[in-house]
Amino acid sequence: MLRTQFEDDLKNLHQKFYSMGQLVSTAVFKSVKAFIKHDKEIAYGVIDEDQQINELEVQLEKKSLEMIALQQPVTTDLRIIITVMKASSDLERIGDHAVSVAKSTIRVKGNARIIEVEEKISEMADAVKLMVDNVLDAYINEDAERAKEIAKSDSEVNAYFKEIYDMTIKEMKENPNTVIGGTDYLQVAGFLERIGDYVTNICEWIVYLKTGKILELNTNRDDEID
Repeated sequence: MLRTQFEDDLKNLHQKFYSMGQLVSTAVFKSVKAFIKHDKEIAYGVIDEDQQINELEVQLEKKSLEMIALQQPVTTDLRIIITVMKASSDLERIGDHAVSVAKSTIRVKGNARIIEVEEKISEMADAVKLMVDNVLDAYINEDAERAKEIAKSDSEVNAYFKEIYDMTIKEMKENPNTVIGGTDYLQVAGFLERIGDYVTNICEWIVYLKTGKILELNTNRDDEID
């Protein structure tokens, strides 16, 4: 009976985590759409909806700690709960960065736009959102190998950041009118780059879930911590 209750609780944790992930994915998409379109209404929506993401993280953490205290799980069961707690914290931070992008939209004061950079930011956002969606899928399927592949795609996100940085700095030097807007572009690209890092963190927790080892993914180091 107790085992059945525990399995129901685990299933509930998974479902809540996945729901939280979908909200986060939507927030990333909407925040960049708002920024590119200069749509403050969508931006305010992203900020308002972040409360729901925060509440889900609190619920997940509370339930996880409760399950550890009452059920005293070991081995795989404990790894599942730890993964949910750690990965939901990373999801919450992704949501925070989506809010930061939305706030950048609200700050924009109709400054000179650099269309080529905005297009590149849109492409970068697509790559980041795909990482978020893919990592949720890998989590549900407990697919460690896929998680490792997803982490590799963070290098594509980093390449976008460098390209946007170089394009923006060049334009700012050539056209002083773009300096204020260009600063926003650099900030938004930075937020997106950090989202890629947090997705990589979640990939590492998926690998931990399956193997019990914490691997450093997408770096030049081959550390492995037991």
